[in-house]
Formats: sequence, structure tokens, C-alpha cells
Amino acid sequence: MTDHQWDAIRRTVNGEVLTPLPVGFIIDSPWLPNWYGATILDYFSNDDIWLSANLKAIRDFPEVIFLPGFWSEYGMCTEPSAFGARCTFPRNEFPHAHRVITSEQTVDSLVSPDPRTDGLLPLMLNRLRLAEPRIEDAGHKIRFAVARGPLNIASYLMGTVEFLTMMMLNPEKAERLVKKITLFLRQWLDLQRETFPSIDGIFLLDDIIGFLGVDEFRAFALPAFKELFSDDVSVRFLHNDAQCRASAPFLPEMGVNLFNMGFDITLNEVKSVTGNKVAVLGNIPPRDVLASGTPEDVKRVTSDLVQSLENCGHVILSCGGGMPPGVDSKNILAFLESARNR
Repeated sequence: MTDHQWDAIRRTVNGEVLTPLPVGFIIDSPWLPNWYGATILDYFSNDDIWLSANLKAIRDFPEVIFLPGFWSEYGMCTEPSAFGARCTFPRNEFPHAHRVITSEQTVDSLVSPDPRTDGLLPLMLNRLRLAEPRIEDAGHKIRFAVARGPLNIASYLMGTVEFLTMMMLNPEKAERLVKKITLFLRQWLDLQRETFPSIDGIFLLDDIIGFLGVDEFRAFALPAFKELFSDDVSVRFLHNDAQCRASAPFLPEMGVNLFNMGFDITLNEVKSVTGNKVAVLGNIPPRDVLASGTPEDVKRVTSDLVQSLENCGHVILSCGGGMPPGVDSKNILAFLESARNR
């Protein structure tokens, strides 16, 4: 993202009210390839297509802050691949990482990966390194170290039901797994920051924390996220578009200062339970309005969102989650029009 956009994020995180309110969207492989006119497989396997798609987005919508910005990723296969997960890549469907942990007994034998050499991670990092000169020529910089969160990765390595069940029936084993993944993520985030000195933010995505009650969140998630968000960076950004009422009050303790939630909770409520210490990025319905609605629907719902705000500090307007598949340019422009006319 540009220096101006990064400054807008930092000022919003610090509580300033910007006019107009900034607009930001998380974009990655579920939306960008097909919007650009490429298949998902071509987007993953052709660096020129990947870069051109990202460049087209920033040029078509210069007012939008796209997060994390030039995200070099392979969908949900990115981090699990480093642990040896078999990855399936259909031509134009989302990729899938297959289970590695087949029983609780194999948790302790799970090999800790080296992010410099294992799985898709070196390919992901090298793609970004090779593209960096053209990214900077376009006036942008790499700002975030990005990773899926530890519980999210655990759910792919083991299966969501199996992992949540282990939390209940064998909590010590579940804790060891989360700690092992957290150590790997610490190394992965550090490697990204070492490779790109322009990085001044950490972005973690973890929907599995939305399936936990307060006690489970305290035990399994809170220590891991406090560790991962402990770095001295300007923006510590968390995405969880599953339920967040149990975990949101802990966001300041986790170190989070920017949060993207789903649309089943209001921005006002998130700001209230966090003591207005966390900036929020959200939160019109992504699929039913931003993707499936008409431009008039998008304008109306976005306007309603803006009018509902009790105060406009700590707010970046967006949808409740990442940009979903099928959002066309007209609806993005409609969102921007409503945001400008608040």
C-alpha cells in the first residue's frame, strides 16, 4: 500500500477521525483471480498474472486500502504445506490442505518446519521478493507479515472437529500442538520481517477462535496470540469473521489494534467491549450484499452502517470478513460513493 494509505491506517488505529472515512478490503484468492479474469490455478502458478491482478486492483480503485496488499499466498494450503500437508489445487476452485495428524498420538511426532525451506513458504516469499521492485514502482510497499493463526492451522492439520474435541478431552495434548504451531509462526513472521524491512504490521487470520467459549479461549488462544502480537510494530491486525463475542473483549490484551469481524455484531458493540481501544474494519454483509446485491443495495446498507456509528474514530469501512467471490466493480464503486457521502 502507499505511504498515504499506511498513514491513514496508523492514524485510524490511533483514534483519529478521518474525512472521508477510509475504506479497506481484505483481498486474496477467493476474489481477485476471477475478478481479474483468470482461473485460481493460473493466479497461483503464474507470477505475472498474480502481480497483474493485484496491480489492476490498486489502479482501478486507488481510494481503497487493499489489505494486506499484494498478498502472496496459496489459500489455506500456505502454512499447512510446510508441515507436509498434501495439497489439492483444482483449476478454478479453492485449494484444500489434507490432514496430517491422523490421531492424537501423532501430535508429538509432528515435525516443526523451517519456513525458509519447507512447503510453499519459500515460493511465496520469493514471489514477493521478485515482485518488490514493480510493487514499489507502482508507489506501494510491503507492509504486513501475514499468516493464518495457530488454531486455524491446527484445524487443517488435524480436522476441525477432531481438534476441538481434543481441546475438551485431552487439553494438554491440544496445548502442545498450539505451542508447536505458535513457535513455527513466530519464525515465519520474523522471516518475513527480515526479508522486507518495509514491514511494520502483523496480520493474522483465525476463524477457529470464534468456536471457543471464554474459558477455552483463555487457555488455548490468548497465550498464543499475545506471543505472536508481541512485536513492536505499528499495526497488529486480526481477522475473525466467525463468532467473536467471547474473544473480542480480550483483543486489547492480545495486543490487537485493528480487527476485522463478521457481520453478526455491530461495530459499536466491538468498540464498546474493547473500551474503544481497537480500530474496527467492517462490516456490511459480504456475500448477501456486497457480492449478491445491486449497487443500490450496497449504497443503502453502507449508508445505514455509517449512520449507525456512535462515533467515527477507530473505523475503516469494509465488509464483515474478506472480499467474497463474485463482487463486481460496480458494487465496489457503490460502496465508495456511500462512504464519501457520509
